[in-house]
Amino acid sequence: MSITKKTAIDEITVVENGIVLYREATSIMEDGNEIAKTFHRSSLTPASDLTGVPNKVAEICNIVWTQDVIDAYQSMIAINA
Repeated sequence: MSITKKTAIDEITVVENGIVLYREATSIMEDGNEIAKTFHRSSLTPASDLTGVPNKVAEICNIVWTQDVIDAYQSMIAINA
């Protein structure tokens, strides 16, 4: 009997205001069959520090977070403060 753990980013969503949502799935496998699965969701606002963020997510953030997106998000936050 072999038990292994596999993690993967299985969902990435960018919402209108530039926030990036992502989900990490963790599967516990026994002899190649999945016996348990859990999910952890995270979100990142434009211009967030990407240290420790999975590469696939950071790459999308770097593409999506143009200066216009960052400025619009910061303006929205200032208005709602």
